[in-house]
Amino acid sequence: MVSFQFFSNLLYGIHFLLPLSQPVGYNVLPFLDGQLFLPFINWSCHHPTPLMVLCGFNPTKILNEPVLQTCLTRHSLTLYGGSLVADGFSDLTGGAAASPQLKGSALPFGLTTSFSCFYSLSSVKAQRAAASSANPPPKWQTSSGSPPIVVARGGFSGVFPESSQYAYQFAMSPTTVKDVVLFCDLQLTKDSIGICKNDLRLDNSSNIASVFPKRGNTYKVNGQAVHGWFSVDFTADELFSNVTVIQDIFSRPSVFDGSMPMSTIDDFQQLKPPGLWLNVQYYTFYTEHKLDPVEYVTLASSDIRFNYISSPEISFLKGLDLSSMQMQPKLIFRFLGVDDNEPTTNQKYGDLLKNLTNIKTFASGIVVPKEYIWPVGSDGYLKAATTLVANAHGLGLEVYVYGFANDMPGSYNYSYDPVSEYLQFIDNSKFSVDGVLTDFPSTASEAIACFAHNQKNATASTGQPLVITHNGASGVYPGCTDLAYKQAVDDGADIIDCSVQMSKDGVAFCLDSTDLVGSTTAMPTFMSRISSVPEIQNNTGIFSFDLTWAEVQTLKPFLFSPYSRLGLVRNPAAKNVGRILALPEFLAFAKGSSIPGILINIQNAAYLASEKGFAVVDAVSSALANASFDKDTTKRVLIQSDDTSVLSAFKKNPNYERVLLITEQVGDAPKRTVDEVKQFANAVNVIRSSLMAYNGAFLSHFTDITSKMQQANVSVYVSVLRNEFTTVAYDFFSDPVMEIASFVGGLGVDGLFTEFPATARAYLRSPCSNLDAKLPYTILPAEPGGITSLAAPESLPPAQSPAPPLEPADVVDPPLPLAKVAATPQEAPADEGEASSQPPRHAVNVAPCLLLVVLSFICLSSR
Repeated sequence: MVSFQFFSNLLYGIHFLLPLSQPVGYNVLPFLDGQLFLPFINWSCHHPTPLMVLCGFNPTKILNEPVLQTCLTRHSLTLYGGSLVADGFSDLTGGAAASPQLKGSALPFGLTTSFSCFYSLSSVKAQRAAASSANPPPKWQTSSGSPPIVVARGGFSGVFPESSQYAYQFAMSPTTVKDVVLFCDLQLTKDSIGICKNDLRLDNSSNIASVFPKRGNTYKVNGQAVHGWFSVDFTADELFSNVTVIQDIFSRPSVFDGSMPMSTIDDFQQLKPPGLWLNVQYYTFYTEHKLDPVEYVTLASSDIRFNYISSPEISFLKGLDLSSMQMQPKLIFRFLGVDDNEPTTNQKYGDLLKNLTNIKTFASGIVVPKEYIWPVGSDGYLKAATTLVANAHGLGLEVYVYGFANDMPGSYNYSYDPVSEYLQFIDNSKFSVDGVLTDFPSTASEAIACFAHNQKNATASTGQPLVITHNGASGVYPGCTDLAYKQAVDDGADIIDCSVQMSKDGVAFCLDSTDLVGSTTAMPTFMSRISSVPEIQNNTGIFSFDLTWAEVQTLKPFLFSPYSRLGLVRNPAAKNVGRILALPEFLAFAKGSSIPGILINIQNAAYLASEKGFAVVDAVSSALANASFDKDTTKRVLIQSDDTSVLSAFKKNPNYERVLLITEQVGDAPKRTVDEVKQFANAVNVIRSSLMAYNGAFLSHFTDITSKMQQANVSVYVSVLRNEFTTVAYDFFSDPVMEIASFVGGLGVDGLFTEFPATARAYLRSPCSNLDAKLPYTILPAEPGGITSLAAPESLPPAQSPAPPLEPADVVDPPLPLAKVAATPQEAPADEGEASSQPPRHAVNVAPCLLLVVLSFICLSSR
């Protein structure tokens, strides 16, 4: 009999193209070192066949308890009006496969339907028991006192083409809160059929321009000439029979382009989401083309239950007769840019904002751009909040905010953490907006359900992964500076790190690399010291061992932005602030702070010993002893190196934990290699792609390196985590928190090396980091292949070759050479300034002059 514990940590996903009503089964196959994996199920069906929502299983014969009542725990039963039951598994003995018979509830959608479910079984227990949670809900500063609502703009448009079938369905998955509201921007066809598209120009989000290349047009829209392909020029049949949707933002996945038709308003409502929000952006434009959005919405509301109807045009909202509607929706006035003109009154929206009392006469709420509440200055930093929310709430107006997207950073204040941006609007001491419109409803759900009102929770690291810095809080301040370390302590890091470099005169100090070019202002000042050291790196550089400590101290640190070429610059106001610390200064700071531990990273020890005469191991050992870290059991000391000989040198002190750094991508860790690692290290630090293999920007699979190392009692740390969305796989929804949750909850790593410790600590501090907690919502780890399983195989990037396994030869290094007796370095003159560190000009020119003289003699003698 297979135990519950056997399944409890198993991640699985079920992909289904919603099938016909016939029962289907699937095999349970071995996966990842003896665990079981439920492979994706693939069926297909086409319009107009009635379709089935099928998701989940109930292996009562194996587990003697229903592990999963429904995959869509919150949605399937309440929204689709059906039930999901599993007849059970056959007994698993001798490797026999189980074939449950699954049944589902009907969902007429009129389109080829697909969906994905992502679950870890340990989290399902929490979701099943959510209703019994004894924790009282926190008091919100919204107008109603209830949590803000999450409005999915065009569905989950941050991943799928906006307003597409997948986008709307995925927005209702367990990745979002149960009361998510789906948002549809209404466009009308020539024959007055309503479709959902965010842009009036259909060519921005569909292939219509290639299907009908000669039917583009130019129209006046709010007084401006706009060229494009417009719905008013096409019948519904033309659009649905020929045109497919595409992703309209190029930084987002394009693998779903061309796979789905447009969605009608009827398709939209047949999903029966908890809430529907209809936005009519271009009322005047449609009336000019003999189409009446007021009439359309009034008629549609007899069958469709709209919860919210919004528009930036006053005449549309005033023209609606709510008494004739099945359910009286909330009317929301949408503000555009402060300098844009409202078509009805021809007043600027900024002027209309000054008279909210008038807005209250025809609307129950407003929806505004983010900058209306938290303005952003020209420098990219937040200004003081406006009083808009308080003013509107005082009049009884609800306030909603639009413009949220994980891949569109709002301000440097957020350090590229999208959750931090949401919290600025929903969890501050002054106000909370009533809802947010977002392209990534999962992240908004996290912010509301997991992070809000939990930011001040005590930092309890017991049983949780370590938060280990990479050069301190180097996403906020220049790495390895006093400010980066102070910020890391404030942000709740467990371990701060120092990568030890050596100056020309033998002073050990903290900096990410021995090449000073990337992290300091060395280049303009010490260009004459550029040299090539192939033993360290392929490129030329200015190396620390070629500058005295006094010269190093004249340098300004530089805040490195790894994605600056993409416009993602880190905290520019702090570009050159802070001070580089000598190793004793770093140790003294750590000793006097509340930080639980330190990590000393030692690289290039063999080269420094053989070529420069520096015994780095001795320098570090002496510094640790002088600071009493060799005997201090109150703070953890981690020694990291990619050289096993360095780690062996610290083995004599049992208080030191040794970490083997593995910088190359590996795909496996055979037992013989793990046994070799265990001789030298207590832990390994591996790059992300060694634990989660990628295929392009998508996850392909989890490797079993984590489990193999941990089974041998070797801890596994992952590096380096960053917040910028460009470094986060699409499977994580451009959300660094989702990536952290997947490493922690999905793989169970023991530590996270991060340049943004605040983001990691905020997740671990939140209740959602405990997948066994009884919560109505939690952050589920990603399932590799879950997103790509929805795409056509020909649209995916070519499969990448598997990474090689880690071999014993990759681990073991030769003994360290003895350090040569280095010549006593010449000290810089006391009055030598920063500029005077350059060698005299005549000294630079001596060698070329001598060479010319020698060549002259050679030429003369050859004649």
